[in-house]
Amino acid sequence: MSSDRQRVALVTGASSGIGFATSIEFAKRGYVVFAGARRLEPMQKLKDEYGVNIFELDVSDLQSVKDAKSYIKSETGREYLDVLYNNAGQSCTFPATDVTDEQIKQCFEVNVFGPMRMVREFIPFLINAKGVIGFTGSVSGIVPFPFSCTYSASKAAIHQYAASLRLELKPFDVKVINIVTGGVKTNIEDKRSLPETSLYKVPGIEVAFKERQRMAAQNNPMPAATYAKKVVHDFEVARLGGPLNIYRGTMATFLSFVLTFVPRFIVEWGLVRKFKLESVFNNVRKKYSKLQG
Repeated sequence: MSSDRQRVALVTGASSGIGFATSIEFAKRGYVVFAGARRLEPMQKLKDEYGVNIFELDVSDLQSVKDAKSYIKSETGREYLDVLYNNAGQSCTFPATDVTDEQIKQCFEVNVFGPMRMVREFIPFLINAKGVIGFTGSVSGIVPFPFSCTYSASKAAIHQYAASLRLELKPFDVKVINIVTGGVKTNIEDKRSLPETSLYKVPGIEVAFKERQRMAAQNNPMPAATYAKKVVHDFEVARLGGPLNIYRGTMATFLSFVLTFVPRFIVEWGLVRKFKLESVFNNVRKKYSKLQG
């Protein structure tokens, strides 16, 4: 990096949680920070107290991404980006048999297509700076949590995208890291109800579904500010040939170990017990065996 300019960081999904906290941490470390989100009002504190440049950004909209590129160039006067942190995320906690096309599209637009769009549009800036691209991955991308098919699939997709992208960008000296995230104290919890037509509408599902929705909040999640310090450090020490997957947040490393070394049938048994699904699954079997009989 040239000594005559400040490092520049762009963080998506910065209106709360991880994006909000990492924007602050980058600013504290002397970066010129651009924080984007669909709503400006929640980011006002970033601007007023930390000097962060806030702007409207919808990663699911190509024109919004192009406008962000023009905005950053006009504000800095250069085409440099040292950090692109693809953090914007969309939760989706529904059984695979209940999720609608619109919910699937919304989840993948934000979690997969959005980051892919951001990388494609900003890659010239990152190449100029020999910068770092990072993604907020998730343990849901490796752990088969119940009622998480859509969200888990989107995170697994971005994990693999990051892995291939890392290889493709080596000749440009652009680094890629994927933050496989466990429990962090944010407001990403999906509070939407199970549809009345759900195949899982049996006794016990209300408790089990609520248990699943509140998974992160009930498992001693890491404060977002603590997570942000670790992740910003990960960006700063990223190097070609260094780690791709970096495990941050409560239980992230442990769950990765479990999925690597514990037989899958034991993992599945543990998840059924964890989310109080034994009676639900039994009631589902009874309900549909009667219908078939």
